[in-house]
Amino acid sequence: MTYTVLVADDDEAIRMMLTDFLVDEGFNVEVAKNGSAALKMIEKKLPDAFLLDVRMPDMDGLTLLQRLRDDGLEVPTIVMTAHGTSSVAIQSIQLGAYDYIMKPFELSKVLVTINRLLEHQRLTNQVVALETRFSQSPGDITERIVGASPAIQEVFKVIGRVAESEATVLIYGETGTGKESVAQMLFEHSMRRRGPFVRINCAALPETLLESELFGHEKGAFTGAIATRQGRFELANGGTIFLDEIGEMTLNTQKKLLRVLQSGEFQRVGGSKDFKVDVRVIAATNKNLPKEIELSHFREDLYYRLNVITITLPPLRERMSDIPLLVTHFLDKYRYREGLPPARIVQEALDLLMRYSWPGNIRQLENTIQRAVVLSGGGMITPEHFDLSGASAPYLIDLNEAIREGRALNAVLAEVEREMIRLVLLQTSGDTSQAAQILGIAPDELTQRREVTTDLKTSA
Repeated sequence: MTYTVLVADDDEAIRMMLTDFLVDEGFNVEVAKNGSAALKMIEKKLPDAFLLDVRMPDMDGLTLLQRLRDDGLEVPTIVMTAHGTSSVAIQSIQLGAYDYIMKPFELSKVLVTINRLLEHQRLTNQVVALETRFSQSPGDITERIVGASPAIQEVFKVIGRVAESEATVLIYGETGTGKESVAQMLFEHSMRRRGPFVRINCAALPETLLESELFGHEKGAFTGAIATRQGRFELANGGTIFLDEIGEMTLNTQKKLLRVLQSGEFQRVGGSKDFKVDVRVIAATNKNLPKEIELSHFREDLYYRLNVITITLPPLRERMSDIPLLVTHFLDKYRYREGLPPARIVQEALDLLMRYSWPGNIRQLENTIQRAVVLSGGGMITPEHFDLSGASAPYLIDLNEAIREGRALNAVLAEVEREMIRLVLLQTSGDTSQAAQILGIAPDELTQRREVTTDLKTSA
């Protein structure tokens, strides 16, 4: 069977390049130079695959996706974009796109993505269509997570797929990776975005105060309770509550939280009246909850209630290619004085940031840039403005620590492989073909190995 691919892009060079490549690979190819032309072609005949550029005159890609959805046309779409922001990523997935690829792209990556889409079509007979009822335009929601790396783009895709559901979400990630930002994005892209978004850090309060904060208390319930007070769950009714560092919650409080998740009911501290609320729960932790269950520090039944949808945030050392984007973002955010242009950074200073392992993740990078802006007076940032102990040393894997933690051999080997790939990609400035040549493997195999090692880490 010969499949037909429709390519919609206002760049003639890209249209010609994709046409020549896909024809050589055995596809029929049709082209459109803007969204309106593509829409007319689709209305006549649905293609087997649709390569769609986001930024086009006349009708942009996201508008075309929305138009196709409004017209009830389910088109298996791969979005092409040079603007890999979280809003573009999430909106394209929520508007029904199967996947998206970043420009400039490798043709081999395009072929792999198209073949995955066709296989998905064969197995399911339709693209998973994800409804969206956003009233905002793509630029109305502030970017909360900056990045274009494959690891963070996968996070955007998951957010796009689950944001509008009512499912409980559990966010894993090391300290400083942006778990609260993901929770905020889930809320802003959800059907509950017009309701309240209530946050609470479960590690910041002792058990007695945490229970009162969560469920409220009656007057006289304890010393100092001079008046009845609503808890966070009551305040979040009709919206979303974000329980940060839930792994720090005591077993007694976990039991009461489980009741809320099961029935939507709770009692205030010192009270006997049942209150019922309609709240979506998003939780986050930097702990390994299955291991905490084995140690009897976390309830297994609560874990399964929370673990409906899991989002795992990669540490910064696994998305080093995002550092230049993050640096640019923080330089713009932390201007020396209002009205001044952002500070600039010399290449040697940026190289230093790219060699550091960032144990404190994005939060540490943000603080580092803010400090450098102040020390440089908003001018030129050089290596002397950083205080990064051991910044010139590569990120090393502590095998003794891995043994103590009982980590599986496959997981350790995957981390070694992932780290070597990361360092080679840094040396080649992200050139996949050059990196693959240094490693002695094919570019496609390099991509597959990165995906496999990431999966192994997630399952370990």
